[in-house]
Amino acid sequence: MSTHDSTSRRPYDGPGHRPYDSTGRHPYVSTGRARGRRRVAGVLAAAGALVLAATGCAATTSSAAAGSSAPAGAGTRTPAHAPTRTAPAVPEPAVLAEAKVNVGEGATVGVGMPISVTFPRPVPRAQRAEVERRLTVGTDPAVGGAWSWVKDRNLLDGQRVDYRPPAYWKPGTRVTLHVGTKAVRHFTIGRALTATVDVRSHTMTVTEDGKPTTRIPVTAGRPGLDTWNGTMVVLDKQPKVFMDSRTVNLGDAYHDYYFWAVHVTTSGTYLHQNPNADTYAGRSNVTHGCVGLSTDGTAERFYRRVIPGDVIRVTGSKETVATGNGYGDWNLSWSEWLANSAVRHGKSGSPERSQ
Repeated sequence: MSTHDSTSRRPYDGPGHRPYDSTGRHPYVSTGRARGRRRVAGVLAAAGALVLAATGCAATTSSAAAGSSAPAGAGTRTPAHAPTRTAPAVPEPAVLAEAKVNVGEGATVGVGMPISVTFPRPVPRAQRAEVERRLTVGTDPAVGGAWSWVKDRNLLDGQRVDYRPPAYWKPGTRVTLHVGTKAVRHFTIGRALTATVDVRSHTMTVTEDGKPTTRIPVTAGRPGLDTWNGTMVVLDKQPKVFMDSRTVNLGDAYHDYYFWAVHVTTSGTYLHQNPNADTYAGRSNVTHGCVGLSTDGTAERFYRRVIPGDVIRVTGSKETVATGNGYGDWNLSWSEWLANSAVRHGKSGSPERSQ
């Protein structure tokens, strides 16, 4: 049960609804000075540094998201084989000290997870190239990638910059992020899982490591409340989420808890258990924009299988999800991605040296 964030097309997508964990706080992960050498649990900070203003499947989570809120400098370690870096002569932008990173220290994430760094205030255009140069990414095995400035749905222009390779990460890749001299993050790419929802055939096909493994009947958004088209990435998941249609101007259409909820857009799109799927999954689309799975254990099995960073593709629908509505980064071609970087890139995609 979800609606989306097109203000021109969906006036009922009201602002201000946000999913919270059981503490009443968004479970962010931010950078800061090291507070000891404990290692932060290897989980994704739920929906990362994004202010997840969920509308549609109006969600107040019933339990804390599967992530820890900790400064990026807390519990991080310097890798034994860290690349040698020469400090630039230009002073380090002060905004790096307040940056927030979406991936927790030691996390294992899906192949679609971008690195997303957000800032408490917009970075002026004149400083963005220097910020990119101070956000260094090392991988093992080596893989290219680039930063790109993303207009987040809930932030101002210049408050979010994401990093991704030209194609999905390779499973097993070890990634190290340096946030200037302020913090270090390490995470690992897990197995490759993609779930493709075909709204026309009302089915979802789950592929793992390149092999189709499961075909699941689903029900998607009904006409006028269509599920977003395009590629999305799992932000977080909750076993129980409260959804209230009144927060998105849909009256009393729904006002209840929904179970086994996999969150994929900040506007409120989930894949979750829906009693209506017991009748309509595989037959027709009847939801308010979310993808509904039946109550016979199907929804729970899918929930337990996915991790943050897994790829969710929707085909056969209408409007493509915006880049900043969650992690819609993969809906841009590589050339489009590079065009939003503040650093000039050569034909190979590698950054050109500054003059």
